[in-house]
Amino acid sequence: MIRDADWRAFPPRLPEQPIFYPVLEESYAVQIAQDWNTRDGGTGYVLRFEVETDYISRYPVQVAGALVHREYWIPAEDLEEFNSHIVGQIEVLSTFHSSKA
Repeated sequence: MIRDADWRAFPPRLPEQPIFYPVLEESYAVQIAQDWNTRDGGTGYVLRFEVETDYISRYPVQVAGALVHREYWIPAEDLEEFNSHIVGQIEVLSTFHSSKA
């Protein structure tokens, strides 16, 4: 879906996903992609993108555990506006596949 948006936007959240959680540390993104997204046979991606500072500063940085677990909590209803403040394209840094057969 990101590719279909010319690498410039994230897709709408599913009903059971009321928050979009962009993280600030690549190591945390790797942990999520490798450990959580592949758990049930899925694929995890580490993405990099920039957001206009004036826009993202509306949202406080949240710490979800250790200091490396810093993230923003973007309500699903704000995602379309969030996408309009992405600078450039979204890049894929890493891909992780499930080890389940």
